[in-house]
Amino acid sequence: MSVFVIRRLMQALLVVFLMSVIVFFGVNIVGDPVYMLVSPDADQADIEAAIRRLGLDRPIWDQYLLFLKGAAQGNLGDSFIFGEPALKLILHHMPATLELAFSALMLAIVIGIPLGLFSGLYPDNPISKGIMAGSILGFSLPTFWVGLMLILLFAVELGWLPSTGRGDTATIFGIETSLATWDGLRHIFLPALNLALLKISLAIRLTRAGVREAMSQDYVKYARAKGISTSRIILVHVMKNIMIPVVTVMGLEFGSLIGFSVVTETIFAWPGMGKLLIDAILQLDRPVVVAYLMIMVLFFVVINLVVDILYSILDPRVRLQDQGA
Repeated sequence: MSVFVIRRLMQALLVVFLMSVIVFFGVNIVGDPVYMLVSPDADQADIEAAIRRLGLDRPIWDQYLLFLKGAAQGNLGDSFIFGEPALKLILHHMPATLELAFSALMLAIVIGIPLGLFSGLYPDNPISKGIMAGSILGFSLPTFWVGLMLILLFAVELGWLPSTGRGDTATIFGIETSLATWDGLRHIFLPALNLALLKISLAIRLTRAGVREAMSQDYVKYARAKGISTSRIILVHVMKNIMIPVVTVMGLEFGSLIGFSVVTETIFAWPGMGKLLIDAILQLDRPVVVAYLMIMVLFFVVINLVVDILYSILDPRVRLQDQGA
């Protein structure tokens, strides 16, 4: 077991290192942020002074080595625009993104799993066919268009829900959240629903496929032969077996909810990391862009590492296959 964990840790470190090279060089060869920071009537001396102040006069490899040294100390550079540590800015906006992603994941589970269960149990029902058609739309419709339609319907036409902002927040265990206030819940519903549509469709299809497969298994037929009620077969036998892959996939999808919340945060003016990233890209604030991308890389690497370790604990064959490879 220890050999398996060490090997996975080494692979994770290698991935982080390679991604740091790709991210840093990919971001730093695009555009020139100096002209975004100096006055339009600045002379050449002012421009050169700004270049030296930002450290852009150094060779790109020197800049990368300085970045690695700072990253090892928890410093991912200072924002060109705000003059604050980029990591501090991202951590300040992270709670908003995390609560949005968490709300979207909960909506996907609460809505998607029951609909998928119904579709799997009654595949020939017209409602089930409508649910599956709706799941195709959930995969197909672009997020930005759906977000605009939600704003037009619920905020502009009906006036039921606010369209932008985070609303009132409250502090719980030292964390500021909008999930603890009614106004915050009203503000988060539309962006969370917009972000969750794709995951709702995924949960429907995963649950339906699992139910259809489980209902044909021998243990279900045996339970029926014993006279066990249909509700108990579904809740105890079927759901117990299909929830493992469903929960695993939806847990991994939590990372994509965070990483791909940029469009939703921009449409609904949600003050999260995605909105910060868009502003940083438009202003060529390289340290903020690099810090955001590296945090996303670390987030996905940690999630996959934890999943690998948990799978190796639950199924020893994973470790044996890894050793054989």
